Amino acid sequence: MKRFSIKVSRRSFLKSAAAMAAVPLWYAEETFALPQTQTPKSANDKPGIALIGCGGQGRGDCSIASHFGNIVAVCDLDENRLNQAAEQFKVKNKFKDFRKLLECKDVDIVITGTPEHWHTMVNIAASNAGKDIYSEKPLTLTIAEGKKLVEVIRKNKTILQVGSQQRSEQNFRFACELVRNGRIGKLKNILVGLPTGPREGPFAPEPVPDYLDWDFYQGQTGPRDYTHKRTHYEFRWWYDYSGGQLTDWGAHHNDIAQWGNGTELSGPVEFDGRALGKPMIEGGYTAAAEFHIEAKYANGVTMTTTNKAPCGIRFEGTEGWVYVERGGTKYSHPELEEVKFDDSKDIRLYRSNHHMGNFIECVKNRKDPVCTVEIGHRSISVAHLNVISVRLGRKIKWDPVAETIIGDKEAEAMLSRPMRKPYNYSFIGL
Repeated sequence: MKRFSIKVSRRSFLKSAAAMAAVPLWYAEETFALPQTQTPKSANDKPGIALIGCGGQGRGDCSIASHFGNIVAVCDLDENRLNQAAEQFKVKNKFKDFRKLLECKDVDIVITGTPEHWHTMVNIAASNAGKDIYSEKPLTLTIAEGKKLVEVIRKNKTILQVGSQQRSEQNFRFACELVRNGRIGKLKNILVGLPTGPREGPFAPEPVPDYLDWDFYQGQTGPRDYTHKRTHYEFRWWYDYSGGQLTDWGAHHNDIAQWGNGTELSGPVEFDGRALGKPMIEGGYTAAAEFHIEAKYANGVTMTTTNKAPCGIRFEGTEGWVYVERGGTKYSHPELEEVKFDDSKDIRLYRSNHHMGNFIECVKNRKDPVCTVEIGHRSISVAHLNVISVRLGRKIKWDPVAETIIGDKEAEAMLSRPMRKPYNYSFIGL
């Protein structure tokens, strides 16, 4: 049988990539001309990588990382998922307690793929153990956790990449460069569209399965009766462990909104949020399913966060707009798609075309990755403040320099949460 092959030229490939992302061809060429992180040629050049949290996202991250290093250990409180990951990555070192894994001398890098109420604990412990970290988002459960994490990461000189991979996609960077360079005029408003969360319940208590350490899983939260609806993917719909879509997709899109506004190390000064639609069902999910928040920055830019708009970010200026989502970009006028930047005059943003590759390269050269701990902390802080305003149903004022809520003691108390013993900071030796 005759075999046929189709040869695709580099330029044809770049044209296709540029068309799909709706960016200029020159921009795609520039992006793909960036130095690539090389796959190590010998075993001695490969870092030892450990996965903590063996769900789908964690295993996906680990699969990508396996091109750059050796997977040497896996950890999960769900024995089924632990065994699945061990089989997938062909490793013998399996742990339920991440603290034991961090004692392994052959672990150089940790991928944190746990539910977010464990992110801070794992990341602080990993940093103190001398490991570099690729952490899934949302980075923290509270703003107080974020402040502590930033302090530890910088004190230990740890390389930490937050898994906000949109920063390594060319269409998001191009949109932000258009905005930062005034190509849509003066920025006036940012529209952040997020998905609608689920309303389900009530959920009856279930027997705890023998393959799961339920008490450890709950960690600093709870205690709560077990239901499988509190674990794995569904954990994100409970306020105990997350903030629903406001923190899940919000962590991604807030990051891009802040990048385009030039406020990635700051944030809005005011939030006015409301929950929409029917109340959440008693005995069911507790993170708001529908919401609308109006925020305001000190520079006069406003930001609308809603589940009543397409899932993406729309920057609206005095002379046009640009809308960006995964895989595509739309413009108020076609000339924007042909803009050419001048490196000597225009603002050019951090260029990364592979999020994991960028992290591995920074582990080697000890430079900051494209999404640092500070950037991740600030973008999820916006999400946390959105959640606080929605849950209280009122306006709150925020000081992004002091990182405190002004004149509202009830709201200020929500910047942190009580930690259930023994799963407070003493659990990791702090």
